Amino acid sequence: MMRSLWTAASGMKAQQTSLDTIANNLANINTTGYKQERTEFQSLLYQTIQQRTTDHEGNPKPITAQVGLGVKVSAVSTEFEQGKVTPSTGAFDFAIQGDGFFMVTMPDGTTGYTRNGNFLMAINNSGGVTLTTADGYSVLDTQGNEITFDANTDTMKLSFDNYGRIFYENAQGVVQDTGIRIGAAQFNNPAGLLKIGNSYFAESDASGVARIETQDAALRPSVIKHKYLESSSVQAVDEMVDMIVTQRAYEMNSKAITASDEMLQQANNLRS
Repeated sequence: MMRSLWTAASGMKAQQTSLDTIANNLANINTTGYKQERTEFQSLLYQTIQQRTTDHEGNPKPITAQVGLGVKVSAVSTEFEQGKVTPSTGAFDFAIQGDGFFMVTMPDGTTGYTRNGNFLMAINNSGGVTLTTADGYSVLDTQGNEITFDANTDTMKLSFDNYGRIFYENAQGVVQDTGIRIGAAQFNNPAGLLKIGNSYFAESDASGVARIETQDAALRPSVIKHKYLESSSVQAVDEMVDMIVTQRAYEMNSKAITASDEMLQQANNLRS
């Protein structure tokens, strides 16, 4: 009887984690570049009640008697499906179509990765301007350098093609290639990236080393669309259905605990 109490309790705990994940998805339904998360479950150990089983005539059966001890959360995986690309009014907004990630410099000097292309031009210490994220982190080019322009640059005369190349219209009205290109990186296993908050990811052993698109001919280059943003990949209807399923599973586990408690109460009330 005690086994059923602990087994049902593990189910309630796992479903609570699932609900937490669903709530986080719904909370980020309007977050640019957000990727939907899914809770994955795994059964716990099994306890062998009988190593050998027999039928009603005593004949051995080719199966054992084992009872499962519940469930646990094995992972909360991120599904890197392409979100809807929508027009934006931001002068330096970008959306990635493909498997790439923008590269940015984090406060500790490491390289972070994001699908959120809500960028802007910020004045740097030398008086020029640098392409940064909304948090002020510098966006990197294909060589891992900050994308910076001097103080004389009119940022409104900058233009971009679908592969992140940056062009500038000079005083004579001639559009020239600046030689700068917004960097994009891909990973062998993007689901292994570490989430570090604010829509940023960090490289890990599970994700593999970042592969720069312009330096790896085996990769299919991503399209970088100017004045567009990638919407969250969360589907509200799917999350609501998952929430109902999770709630029902939680309720059934709680009823199993109630039933076990009632059976224990009956056993305790037995009189010889």
